[in-house]
Amino acid sequence: MSANKPKIKYGRWVFLLLLIAPFVFWYVASPVVAVNFSPNGKEVFRYIWNTQHRIYKGDMPAGGVAVETGHMFPNKDFFMMFDWWTDTKYRRCIDITPRWGRTIDIYLDDLGRIDTSKTAPDVIARLKQCKGDLDPFRP
Repeated sequence: MSANKPKIKYGRWVFLLLLIAPFVFWYVASPVVAVNFSPNGKEVFRYIWNTQHRIYKGDMPAGGVAVETGHMFPNKDFFMMFDWWTDTKYRRCIDITPRWGRTIDIYLDDLGRIDTSKTAPDVIARLKQCKGDLDPFRP
């Protein structure tokens, strides 16, 4: 008796890999920015992400994180801005230049200032104060 063994079709697997590869590349290579709020905060922060006119709004409780993905191939007009505030404090804003293919972690202290002891110096170098806004590093 001869048993027929099914032949493995490598062509289907190659086709499937070629179909999935662009999505995997996009996921791995897209820059990600995460703003982490101190767990010692006493108020809820409200925020707005504006990534080249793609706008998201939300609330960030103490210990919360707000995450946004940048563009993989930004043009010269690309911008990414993060505004945050509480109901009792003034508004702050930063303009962020994300880095291709990695996550940028920004840490806020319990008052909502950028925590320079936790945020890496190379990340701080990628942040700018928005025009007309208060300094996000000072009270």
